[in-house]
Formats: sequence, C-alpha cells, structure tokens
Amino acid sequence: MDFLNPDWVQWIAFSLGGLVLGLLVEKFVVQRASKLAARTKITWDDLAVSSIKGVPTAWFTSGGIYLALNVGGVDPLLLSTAVSGLTVVVIGSVVVAGMRLTGGAVEMLSGQAGGAIGSPTLVVNLARLAVGVLGVFIILQNLGIDITPLITAAGIGGLAVALALQDTLGNLFAGVQIILSQQVRQNDYVRLSSGEEGWITDVKGRNTTMQTFPDGNLVAVPNSVLASSIVKNFTLPRTALWVSVEVGVSYDSDLEHVEAVTLEVARSVLENTKGGETSEEPLVRFHSFGASSIDFEVRMMVGDFESQGPIKHDFIKRLHKRYNDEGIDIPFPIRTVMMGGGEEN
Repeated sequence: MDFLNPDWVQWIAFSLGGLVLGLLVEKFVVQRASKLAARTKITWDDLAVSSIKGVPTAWFTSGGIYLALNVGGVDPLLLSTAVSGLTVVVIGSVVVAGMRLTGGAVEMLSGQAGGAIGSPTLVVNLARLAVGVLGVFIILQNLGIDITPLITAAGIGGLAVALALQDTLGNLFAGVQIILSQQVRQNDYVRLSSGEEGWITDVKGRNTTMQTFPDGNLVAVPNSVLASSIVKNFTLPRTALWVSVEVGVSYDSDLEHVEAVTLEVARSVLENTKGGETSEEPLVRFHSFGASSIDFEVRMMVGDFESQGPIKHDFIKRLHKRYNDEGIDIPFPIRTVMMGGGEEN
C-alpha cells in the first residue's frame, strides 16, 4: 500500500473528521441538552438525553468511514463488508439507546405507580432484553439474513435449554409472578413462614433480596421459595399497624383507674414519639386472671413496622413511672406451695 497516495489521506481525513465531529456534537449539543433537561421538572427529557449518549459519535464516525470508502477505487467485497459492518454499528447504537430508554421508562413508570424506589431489576432487564432481541432481528434482516430458520432453531433449542435450566427458569417465572401479583413489592416489610423477615429491596431473575432489621444484612431468597411461602406483609394493605404490650396489675387495683391512666399514657406516647399514629385511639383490653395479676393488653397504632420498637420503649418507661406515681402495683409473679407436714414420733 502506498501511504502517500492521496486516496489514503482522504480516507483518514474523512474517518477522523467523522469521529471528531461526533465528539464535538456529544460535547456541545448532547451535554448542553443534558444540562437544560436537568433544569426542568420533567424527568422524561433527562431520560431521553441520557439514552442517546454515544449515539452521535457512532453515527458521525460511521458516516465518515462510509464517505472514505467511496473515495477512489475500493475492492467491492471490502466495500460490501464494510457497509454491512457500519449498518450493524448504526442500528446497534439505536438499539442500545432504545434499551436504555425502555429500561429507564419502566423504572419511572413503576415509581409513578406507587413504588417507593425503581422497578425491580427483573422487570427492567426483561424490558431491555425484549428491545435487544427485536434489534438483533432488525439487524439480521438489514443484512439480508433470513431469520425464519433462526426462530425455528431457537424454538427447538429453547426446549433443550428449558430442560437443562429448570431450576433457573422456575425462579425466573416465579419472580415474574411475584412482581405481577403485587402482593410483595419493593420496600415492603415481610415475614416468611420459614422465619426470615426484612424489607424487600429487589426482585431479580433468580432470587429476591431482603434487608433484615435491625442489623441491615441482605438475605437472598430464591423466587420459587418466596412464591410458595406463607408471607405476612406488614406493609399491605397499609403501612400503619397495631402493636401490643402485655401488662399485669395487682388484684387490689381499681381497674377503671388503671384503664384511664394507661390510656392517658398511651395517648401521650403516640403524640410525642416519632412514628406514633393518633388517627386511631389506643385500646386497653383485660383478658385474664393471672397467677398473681389481672392481665390486659394495650394496643397502639404506629406508622410503620420500624416504629414499633421506639413506641414500646417509651410506653413501658412512661407507664412504669406513672404507675409508681399513681400507686398502681405491678406484682412480682407469686406461687404458693402447700407442703404437707409429716407425723412426729
């Protein structure tokens, strides 16, 4: 090859020119659009701009290479191969942008639908995969490749893969079921029949991750296990829930006075402790005559599962002090043992 040939100079000039022009568009147009979108309250424009990052560079570089290939005499086979490669790059960049846009749109729509955080990873990945597969078919069609045999082969191969990956596919479909049923959602606090409990942080293709309370560790539960477990959701149908505290007072106590004092303390705790719910009145329910006390239950409404501890903590402290001030006795457990006396000789 003669590198002093003017054709080579033009080839390099067109190729580098396309690359430089693409980088300039990225820097001065895309970045500027990104800053303008960040100033608006609409989030869709931010998503659209972030999705096309890198696309102008790919397009302008491909355009420069295409122009370079049309300079001088280029081998037809090389030209055809290069054009096919450039087609893959151009369409592929659009597909990548579409995958970004689709994934971001799914996350945003999930948040608008009431999710506390973005959409589960499984949903986002499935949406991106669908766009990616469609993009591959479009690329193959533009390259003149008949995709019908590929679809047939994929169907036959899919049966073999399904048999080999039964466990993985079982967890995948269980994850889809978990998401569609919405009985367990991200940021819900749940307790499984196996004993694990925590906040749902994400639903992935194979497992669902939970953040335990109060240590904050992550627990990975296979989707098939979660789907078949008995699950108690402390967040549905509402985040507020009742907490109960068992109390016992002496048999000599005036129960009307005990009830009034206990309710007064409970109301004060709910009003002054973070997480207390004053929309529901606290309840006192006497339920049994214990061995050494009359036992009852105090029920209070808290805003969420995490608020149970602080509410119980403050209530027990304040109730103990108030009972002491009011002369209400919380008796120690007492057990009377009758012992028969032996005969003296």
